[in-house]
Amino acid sequence: MQIAQNSVVAFHYTLTNDAGEVLDSSEGRDPLTYLHGAGNIIPGLEKQLEGRTNGDKLTVAVEPNEGYGEVQPALVQEVPRDAFQGVEEVQPGMQFQAQTQEGPLMVTVTKVEGDTVTVDGNHPLAGEKLNFDVEITEVREATEDEVSHGHVHGEGGHEH
Repeated sequence: MQIAQNSVVAFHYTLTNDAGEVLDSSEGRDPLTYLHGAGNIIPGLEKQLEGRTNGDKLTVAVEPNEGYGEVQPALVQEVPRDAFQGVEEVQPGMQFQAQTQEGPLMVTVTKVEGDTVTVDGNHPLAGEKLNFDVEITEVREATEDEVSHGHVHGEGGHEH
């Protein structure tokens, strides 16, 4: 069966950046399972998997605009230290959920200088070209429940 809209796909992957550093991998874990066409994985990878079959191995390069987007400078802001009430020591690398006009946004602290904290709401991989080595391990038709819920159920998927 070929990967198409409403296929359930399982695959192993290794994700590297352009410097060859491994950013994520399914090695030693179960394969990643998703519902094709439901927006469960980044668009550039999903596009490249379309039409593939069980056992296929491929290398995929995904540009930022089809991955986690370009870096948006407006998502980097300086905020007063007192915005972090109840947090004893704010340090770079800490993540917080901020409330914005568009809803909740995860931000990462990138710098702390005196009473000013710089936070970044961009995805950590925004602006990065993503390189995937993929091996497809299963392709099957999705059940009606999976299609209506927009995600995979059972092993490797979501449990209700």
